[in-house]
Amino acid sequence: MRTLPKSRILLQIVLAALSGAAVFCAVPLEAATPAHPKPKHPPAAQVAKTEPGAATKPAPAADDDEDEDPDANGVAAVVNDQVVSVYDLRQRTRLVLSTSGMPSSPEYIRRMRPQVLEQLKTEKLELIEAQRKNITVSPTDVDKEIQGILTDNKLTMDQLKTILARSEVAIETLRAQIAVQLAWQKAIEDEYGDRINISEADINDEFARINQGKDKPHYLVSEIFLAVENPDQDEKIKKNAEDLITQMHGGAPFPTIARQFSQSPSAASGGDLGLVYDGELPSELNDQVAKLQPGGITPPIRAAGGYYILALRDRQEGANAQIPDPATVKPPAPEHPGYLKLVRMLLPVPPKAPEDYVKRVAAGANELRTHFESCEQMQKVMAQIKGGVFMNLGEMKLTDLSPQIQAEIAKTQPGEATQPFMSAAGVEIFGRCDARIAAPAKKFQALDRSQVERRLFQQQISMLARRYIRDLRRQANVETR
Repeated sequence: MRTLPKSRILLQIVLAALSGAAVFCAVPLEAATPAHPKPKHPPAAQVAKTEPGAATKPAPAADDDEDEDPDANGVAAVVNDQVVSVYDLRQRTRLVLSTSGMPSSPEYIRRMRPQVLEQLKTEKLELIEAQRKNITVSPTDVDKEIQGILTDNKLTMDQLKTILARSEVAIETLRAQIAVQLAWQKAIEDEYGDRINISEADINDEFARINQGKDKPHYLVSEIFLAVENPDQDEKIKKNAEDLITQMHGGAPFPTIARQFSQSPSAASGGDLGLVYDGELPSELNDQVAKLQPGGITPPIRAAGGYYILALRDRQEGANAQIPDPATVKPPAPEHPGYLKLVRMLLPVPPKAPEDYVKRVAAGANELRTHFESCEQMQKVMAQIKGGVFMNLGEMKLTDLSPQIQAEIAKTQPGEATQPFMSAAGVEIFGRCDARIAAPAKKFQALDRSQVERRLFQQQISMLARRYIRDLRRQANVETR
């Protein structure tokens, strides 16, 4: 039986996937995090017989949704007689916020909770179906996925627990989500794996089709898909898609949002659709992607089955395109020689701060520099960092700056940020607001047979998986409290 493509199933924890907003989940400006008492009740969302969830329930946060849900262990929804508890909903919402770089403010919690609840109801259906098929996911299976997350992000288990604890998320919440996703992948494989047969003729036909488009532009695309099961849901689903886009424009990474909310099997790989040529996608999707620059995100697109949000990760020109030699492309001359539009970012460090504290703040500053995309983006990011200072310096005469700052800026390219450096006030970074040098154009590189086969399989399994969950929803008895 063919299996789904193996990929890291859950989120790339903050330090690797963030766009800057959540760097201080691991590098706080405050000195300590209080311990949380043990719970009276475990979470309801657990994988029966397989992945035990003896949860340690953190204390409720004073500034989140506790006032809105005084019954901390109440029922948020019932799916075929199985409960999604208020505790499950609160924990998953905090998990989404803590791993996507969004602030855990009451406003964000209220905006996220309806979408998180819909995802929990979908996962409950997936879990019920996996249990009906007697599918099991062992603690060892989940451990392997978590170890992959730790390896990808160069974290220890203690560091991961600390990141989650600061958002008052029990590690069992993460384990439960991973277990359900693994179980659902197994259910899809069990239901459809033997029905998909990719023949040599199929691969040859696909190669011929790809060859027809080799001289067209190609797009490396990611997707978020939100299903519309009946017309009455249309406006609600569109609003959900708009909220997700707002969160991504505010710094939440596209792959993390895709893993949490997309209803396509590509969610397991952060929404990756791979490389498509111009005209290959349905016209309503292709037209929007063609307008994007790399790094851009479309508005919600209504297409067959629901709403899509697409991200353009990269673009390749056709195989016959004339590409200038990058070595001959010179950056544009500055508008006012000797002047630059700059921003200053300061992470204060108190006098006589411990060396370990300074190192942690410096590491956080380096994450900010790595994820610097524009002055506007960094202003939003800094607004979410407690104690961080952002200053728009406007157009500065470079000779008016200190020799240290001039030396750091001289090492940068347009649109980049300096390396962090220490000053009397703390750890500082200066960012350039001039336009970045455009990345050199690339020509399309043909796929090999194994890539084409994997692509055909993914297309078929995606279509079947959407039909699968759609049928489960139609047959389900779901009550939202």
